[in-house]
Amino acid sequence: MRLRVTNSTRAALLADRAERATRFIERLTGLLGRAQLDAGEGLQIVPCNCIHTFFIFLDGAQRVLKIAPRTPPWRVIGCSQARSVLELPAGTVEKTGTRPADELDFELC
Repeated sequence: MRLRVTNSTRAALLADRAERATRFIERLTGLLGRAQLDAGEGLQIVPCNCIHTFFIFLDGAQRVLKIAPRTPPWRVIGCSQARSVLELPAGTVEKTGTRPADELDFELC
């Protein structure tokens, strides 16, 4: 399933080739085995409230709760209110001006 992710608050495209991991093995694997995400790619992990690396924590209404940029390896960051997380390529959040309380739209493409 491919998704287009837009920050509707800022009218900014975050990803046009994102994927959603909802099954246990998909969530467990995440992006293991991939060196990086390319521009336009992303991965939403549902359900999830604790991660490592670079993620945006989202509530059930797809509002940004917390941004965790550049988390060092082997560190875990959590957000108890989060229902999902979105991983994006480094620099995407800065380029789009995405901030907590912004609303994201996920559309099938």
